[in-house]
Amino acid sequence: MSVPLDQIPAPHDAAQLTLVDQLVQWGRRRIDERVFRPGMRMPSIRKLALDKGVSRFTVVEAYERLVAHGYLDSRRGSGFYVRERVTPTLVAKGEASTVTPEREPVQNTIDVVWLLRNMLHTSTPEKGPGLGYLPGRWLDGELITNALRALSRQSGAQMLGFGTPQGFLPLRQQLQTRLEELEIGASAARQIVLVSGITQAIDLISRLYVKPGDAVIVGDPAWFQMFGRFASQGARLVGMPYTPEGPDLDALETLVATWRPKMLIINSVLQNPTGTSLTAAQAFRILQLAQEYDFIVVEDDVYGDLCPAGFPATRLASLDQLKRVIFLGSFSKTLAANLRVGYIAAAPEVAKALADQKMLVGMTSPEINERVVYKVLTEGHYRRHVERLRARLDGVRDKTARMLEKTGLRLFATPAAGMFLWADAGIDSDGLAAAGHEAGFLLTPGSLFSPHQSPTTWMRFNIANCGDPALSGFLSNCLEKAARRSA
Repeated sequence: MSVPLDQIPAPHDAAQLTLVDQLVQWGRRRIDERVFRPGMRMPSIRKLALDKGVSRFTVVEAYERLVAHGYLDSRRGSGFYVRERVTPTLVAKGEASTVTPEREPVQNTIDVVWLLRNMLHTSTPEKGPGLGYLPGRWLDGELITNALRALSRQSGAQMLGFGTPQGFLPLRQQLQTRLEELEIGASAARQIVLVSGITQAIDLISRLYVKPGDAVIVGDPAWFQMFGRFASQGARLVGMPYTPEGPDLDALETLVATWRPKMLIINSVLQNPTGTSLTAAQAFRILQLAQEYDFIVVEDDVYGDLCPAGFPATRLASLDQLKRVIFLGSFSKTLAANLRVGYIAAAPEVAKALADQKMLVGMTSPEINERVVYKVLTEGHYRRHVERLRARLDGVRDKTARMLEKTGLRLFATPAAGMFLWADAGIDSDGLAAAGHEAGFLLTPGSLFSPHQSPTTWMRFNIANCGDPALSGFLSNCLEKAARRSA
C-alpha cells in the first residue's frame, strides 16, 4: 500500500511544494528515520513512480537532488543507494577541519536506533507486529491503579527519601520467595538488587565487567538493545547461532575455545526472538563450558512469567545457584512497559559490586515504582493475571503461525509458549520493513537481531500484535512481487 504524496507531512504547506520537493522530503525523512539505512538500495524509479502516482521524471529529479544533498549514491546500471553520510567535526579555531563518519564501524557501534525511534510509529498495536511488548488492552491497568491507591493512603513522608541502592527491601524479600519457587536460592539482603529494568541491569554488568577488547558471546539472533550497550563499552560481540532446538552448543564450544569470552548472555526460557528454551542437558553443557573456560553467564529471564508451570525448560541459575550465573528478571512484559522495575540475583560479592555501580550511575532506582510492584505481587492477583496472559497468547499462537505460513513465510520453530515467532520471508527483511513502514506497519527486520547487523531474510513477529486483517494481504503482496521480480 503506497502513501500518496499529498498525505506526506512536511514542515511547510505541501501545496506550496512541487512534487519533486515533496518526494525529496519524503526520501530525506525516511533516511533520517533509518527506514532506508546506509547501503540499502532505494526503490526503483519505475516502482516508486507507480507507488506514488508520479512520473518517472519526477522520481529521477528527486533522486538526483538527494544525491546532490549527500543522501544517496548513484550507481550506473544498478540504481540509487543510501549513502554512508559524513558530518563535519567542530574544531578549535585555527585547526584543520575534519570529517567523521556518522556511524562508526559495525564492530564498535551497533545501530539499533531504527526500531527505538519508530516504536511509537503505529496508532494501534495491531499495526505493530514488530513490537516487543504486549498490547495495553491485554494488560490489567486496575492492578496498577489499585496499588497506587493503596500507596496514596500511606504516609507521604516515607516517599521523600533516596531509598537504598539495593532497592525496596520488602520487594526483595518477595522476590526471594518467587526465586525459591524456581529452585534458585538468593538472600534478599545480600544477593538481590533492584534495577530499572533489564536494560539497566545489562548496563551495570557491562560497566563492571567488560573492558575494551573483551569478547562477549550473544545470541545470533538475540535482543538487539544489549548489542549497543556492550559495543559502546568496547566489547567484541561474538554471535552464537541458534537451531530450532535452541543454541548450537557445538558452535558455542568452538567460539569459547577461540575467543575466551568474558561472558555469555542468554535467554534460557522463551528466547527472544526464536522462542526456544533450554533443556536440562543443554543447560548443564553451558555451565560445564563456563567452568572450563572461566566466563560469566548472564541469564535474562524477562519472559519467564509467560512460561506455564511444568513447561519443559531449565534455568541455568537453578543448576548453578548463582555461583557463576547472574540472573535477571523484570515485570515490564507482564505489568506495564513503562513500569521500569527489574532485578538482579547474583553471588553476594557480585550483588554488592553491582549495587555500588548502580549508586555511581544513578544513586537508587525509583522506590515508588518498586512499592507499586510489591503491592501488585502481594495482593494475590498477579498470578491470575499472568495465567490470563498465557491463555490469550495460546489462543492466537497457532492462528498467527498459520497466517504467516499461508502468506509464504517459513517458521524457524513452533514454540508452545511465549509471544514471538521467528520467520523467514525469503527476501531481504530490511526492504520488507521499509515497505511495512510505508503501509503503516511496524516490522522488525532480522538484521537488528544480529550482533553484526548482517542482512537477512528473517523477521520477528509478536503474535499478540498480528490481528490486523490487512497484515496477511500486505505480506502476501510483498512476497508475490518479490517472486515475480526474481522469476
